[in-house]
Amino acid sequence: MLPGVVVERMKEFKGLVLICGLAFSLLSGTANAGGLVDGTAEAGKAKSITCGACHGADGNSVNPVWPTIAGQHAPYIVDQLMAFKNDMRSDVLMTAQAKMLSEDDMRNLAVYYESQQPAVRTVADASTVDKGLAIYRGGVAETGAAACMSCHGPSGQGNPAASYPALRGQYATYTAAQLRAYASGKRKSDGPTRVMREIAKRLSEEDIVAVSSYVQGLR
Repeated sequence: MLPGVVVERMKEFKGLVLICGLAFSLLSGTANAGGLVDGTAEAGKAKSITCGACHGADGNSVNPVWPTIAGQHAPYIVDQLMAFKNDMRSDVLMTAQAKMLSEDDMRNLAVYYESQQPAVRTVADASTVDKGLAIYRGGVAETGAAACMSCHGPSGQGNPAASYPALRGQYATYTAAQLRAYASGKRKSDGPTRVMREIAKRLSEEDIVAVSSYVQGLR
């Protein structure tokens, strides 16, 4: 028989999978739908010069500390810019930049970067592929960490209607840093659902490194 604590964690795990899975199932029909944000790519490109210093001219960052935002869903970009502007997220560089942006600026930037092609990358550490794959697709039953694909999709495409970000090809260094921030409670931009904080705190450091490496190779 399984110890009681393991049984309870498995129940919690199944609950988180069900919540994310239902959301993804209900909204996946619009996962590739455009026009969810009212903005123009032309205006966004003109405004993106400053952003390019860290994120690259087309949104493909060359520094793994800074995220690639090319191809990222526009609703998610707007949400995160607003989070920095309203101090729900904190970063010396991003907070300062976001506070200078109007809502129109944010929408235009979001539409521009969504229209860009993200770079294709390989996994960061091939030796952790099996572990990363298992966590991404199945979670960690022993601790109740839900599967990443329940919300972010089997290939990391995310869901714009639900503001779940695309993860495919994102730098492992950046992804791992965000999971640690969620786990510690430093990052709270998952809102009242706390879904990312609840999942991240159930991942070990080894889990975080493995799944972040795997995400970098998704395409």
